[in-house]
Amino acid sequence: MIEFIETLINSRWLDFLDIIIVAFLIYQVLLIIRGTRAFQILLGLFLIFIAYQFSLLLGFYTLHWILNGFLSSIVIIVIVLFQNEFRRALAKFGTTSFALNPAAELSYLDKVIKACTTMSLKRIGALIVFTRENKLPVIVEGGIEIDAVVSDAMLLSIFNPSAPIHDGAVIIDNGRIVAAGCFLPLAIEPMIDKVYGTRHRAAMGISEDTDAVVVVVSEETGKISLSIGGKITKEQNPESLGRILNKLFTPQRKKSGLVASLRNIFRN
Repeated sequence: MIEFIETLINSRWLDFLDIIIVAFLIYQVLLIIRGTRAFQILLGLFLIFIAYQFSLLLGFYTLHWILNGFLSSIVIIVIVLFQNEFRRALAKFGTTSFALNPAAELSYLDKVIKACTTMSLKRIGALIVFTRENKLPVIVEGGIEIDAVVSDAMLLSIFNPSAPIHDGAVIIDNGRIVAAGCFLPLAIEPMIDKVYGTRHRAAMGISEDTDAVVVVVSEETGKISLSIGGKITKEQNPESLGRILNKLFTPQRKKSGLVASLRNIFRN
């Protein structure tokens, strides 16, 4: 009897742990695909599955046969459709869970600051958007998708005045350049100072509509500005810019780890 009770207690604990692990994995997957086209594809597959169930229930045999053939290859279809997301997720797991510390993960910010400093000295205009919770899928799709590691050479090449996409914005997400040549919504606030040009208005517009952080390098003056929450701070030097960006993008998950993720799961 005692052995049975111990077995029951152990099995319930393992079941509870199993649920926690699955919930954590689902939560991480949703974080990765949220705000991307992958989420729309996943929603489409879910609707197809619902249609499959209704076709069986209502006796639509032809439709059921077609959907059954489609769903029988769902594993291959998912791998093909989500190959980029799988690659990104595996790379993220392999680098952020154990191998990297926060300082190493934020090293790309130093490259951005170095590029901005060079462009400031040469008076090369630049518009760099750092995504946070909002992934800006519409903005990304409107530009040229790149998916490259951040480097000062890459940024200088993109914003070179002779480059065809130098007038647009660069979108950086999780330390990677996901798109360039993107056009942002302009701030339409009538009280904005007239000294601000199109780049500054675009920075204020996107940071007002989303939680993005935007760095602007003025082509006319070479001054560096930072826009957050629709407000803009002028004349940033490399030291102050680096200090603010590092503070904003120090990954909270490093400090709280699994506990914070589990809290988010149950809170949502």
